[in-house]
Amino acid sequence: MENPINKESDYLWIEYNKNKDINIRNQIILRYIYLVKHVVNRMWGSYSHLKQTEDLISCGVLGLIDAIDRYDLSRGVKFETYAYFRIRGEIIDQLRKNDWIPKNIRTQAKNIEETISFLESKLGRQPNDQEMADHMSITIEDFHRILGQLHSFSVVSLDEQLSDATPPSVLVADKAKTPERMAGINEIKTLLTFAIDSLPEKEKIVVSLYYFDEMNLKEIGKVLGVSESRVSQIHTKALLRMKNKLARHKELVFDEGYD
Repeated sequence: MENPINKESDYLWIEYNKNKDINIRNQIILRYIYLVKHVVNRMWGSYSHLKQTEDLISCGVLGLIDAIDRYDLSRGVKFETYAYFRIRGEIIDQLRKNDWIPKNIRTQAKNIEETISFLESKLGRQPNDQEMADHMSITIEDFHRILGQLHSFSVVSLDEQLSDATPPSVLVADKAKTPERMAGINEIKTLLTFAIDSLPEKEKIVVSLYYFDEMNLKEIGKVLGVSESRVSQIHTKALLRMKNKLARHKELVFDEGYD
């Protein structure tokens, strides 16, 4: 099996694993700092009103350093994959510690989540916007306004949930693949696939374009022929539905780390 680490990086990793020399670590940081910029650029659209770019990069660098310190060359795991989740996880952890979500936003999100859950059970299908607005005793205009306000919360909240449920030790290759861990990985994959596939068609398209094709809301709006604010509303509903389904399976959360 070919070593996943680029050959010119082998020396740096071998030497750092031997003596943890800070100068070597700094060289490794410079080699992989592009990962921090990539993660921050990807997350910026959802987090920009919460933190400055420099703050997110600082958090990301802490995640990169943590990944470098914990990385074990002998495992045969691709560093970029492992570091990506450490960087992203560090940013999410810092936002969570700062308790950035206003109480009224949390309340509104909970109300819509409960509305979705109730109407899904009652109707046996996904409720539409008007049905949800009627159930909440608000106008359709107010319902759409609330969805717009909840977009960033929904993205970060789902990020937190997925980060908790899928630590790096589960998401990257590991030589110590026990039957229990592999079963857990398959369960998570099945759950996420189900959560996405159960979405209404337009929401499924938005989620796919956003997460898999890495398009932003404005670009998705051009593809669908709707405004950016409308894409934001559709995306929010999709994330709240997915969060609902994931919340019903909290037993899939893994406590084990990459140690």
